[in-house]
Amino acid sequence: MVTLSDSEPLLFAPSESRDLAEAVGRAAGITVAALEERTFEQGEFKLRPLLSVRNRTIVVLQSLAGSADTPTAQRFIRLLFLLCGLRDAGARRLETIVPYLAYARKDRRTQPRDPVHTRYVAELLESCGLQRLITLDVHNSAALDNAFRVHVDHLSALPMFVQHFTGRSAGSHWAVASPDVGGIKRAQLFREQLQRQLGHPVELLFVEKRRVGGELSGGAVIGDAAGKAVIVLDDLCSSGSTLRRAAASLRAAGAASVHVAVTHAPLDEGLATVLADAAIGEVVITDSVGGAAHPMLRSTEPKLVVLPVAPLLAQALLRPLRGLPLTELLEHWPLPER
Repeated sequence: MVTLSDSEPLLFAPSESRDLAEAVGRAAGITVAALEERTFEQGEFKLRPLLSVRNRTIVVLQSLAGSADTPTAQRFIRLLFLLCGLRDAGARRLETIVPYLAYARKDRRTQPRDPVHTRYVAELLESCGLQRLITLDVHNSAALDNAFRVHVDHLSALPMFVQHFTGRSAGSHWAVASPDVGGIKRAQLFREQLQRQLGHPVELLFVEKRRVGGELSGGAVIGDAAGKAVIVLDDLCSSGSTLRRAAASLRAAGAASVHVAVTHAPLDEGLATVLADAAIGEVVITDSVGGAAHPMLRSTEPKLVVLPVAPLLAQALLRPLRGLPLTELLEHWPLPER
């Protein structure tokens, strides 16, 4: 680790995200700064920096995947209070890294009087003085851009997935499938990157899905899955029902094997059901939710591959300081040698 000068950022994280913050710090050569954390009756708390933050650029890392000890709403309010406290202590600039941004699925009105949670999250963070958000594979990137008025760097795990599957592609005729129509754009981008690395065409498929009153239906496969090794790509594995339905449909359509690549797995129970499904051969996820409160990320299950996001987040933190663009992070991983 290096000792930071006053011109370099200070990195903070509440205890529930400290494991991920320390991994980012190691990758970036930055020590995670110390916080005093106290808890009081009825869930109240205090977070206080143990060194001066006056006139400094401050980065706070907090993943919003809830756990039994620290539910999502509590993680969010702890992030808000910490940002406000740092602002009041004289921080010059506030940035936050939120690898898993909760409340992002409700990003538009689909019926009268619907809330728009993505916009509310943006308003609350901006009210704390936030000037930059770094996040990873949100549900709808256009809605994210429209909600925030501060600078947003939206990273993607797609190049990491490309590297993984390119490295084990011998003898496989790959296809990429979206488990619903809403994920087609994401699947298309992934297919294009995978094609460039493999040097041959990759089929694009999608699986019909309808959700009415919380009930899933549909399952028709659009495209030719017969004989192919299909990668089902999604941003989120919550209950696992969408991924399992897609895998069953693809196997019924003749897929030789089905793999799952998903960025966020905030619920151990949902991930466990996907791993237990015999129709699914491999599950590739990232550790965006942090491992301290999510035992499945430390599982020795042979079907599970966990890709670390810390090196990617560290690059997103450091490259602007070096005058380098972030565009390369969306296209290549690892980054080419300079």
